[in-house]
Amino acid sequence: MEKWDLFDKHRNRIEKQITRGDEMTSEELHLVVHVCIFNSKGEMLIQQRQPFKQGWSNLWDITCGGSAVTGDTSQQAASRELFEELGIHYNFEKIRPHFTINFERGFDDYYLIEKYDVDLNGLTLQAEEVQAVKWASKEEILKLIELKKFIPYYESIIAFLFEGRHHYGSIRL
Repeated sequence: MEKWDLFDKHRNRIEKQITRGDEMTSEELHLVVHVCIFNSKGEMLIQQRQPFKQGWSNLWDITCGGSAVTGDTSQQAASRELFEELGIHYNFEKIRPHFTINFERGFDDYYLIEKYDVDLNGLTLQAEEVQAVKWASKEEILKLIELKKFIPYYESIIAFLFEGRHHYGSIRL
């Protein structure tokens, strides 16, 4: 059972933890992380969720993601999720998220890794969560969303992931 630290609206950790699935008050929030890996061709590594995984079964998704567990920093959660889901070791210790999206129940930190050419055959897929992986262009991902074969992210978010991977911030340099 996953245990989560809870935060207030200012992202201050509060002195309370819950087990995944427990009720949270409207004042309690939790931390989620997503990692997007791009190869030197500018394609994103995407994963297909298992058919038996609760929530978005069988759909394609960005490289990896999940909730931070009790004691995790955002960087530790990103490193743990990437290793658990795909078997990739990556040190996020000196990296800040490229951006954070606030959602109703918490904070979602996005890490973008550019020009990281991973051999798909060398990955160790987490059997409980991931059935397949592949490289995909922005256009391929948008087509998968249109076909309802990819988690229905806003198209503008997918575009921002591809464009924003080059640097931090929201201004073109």
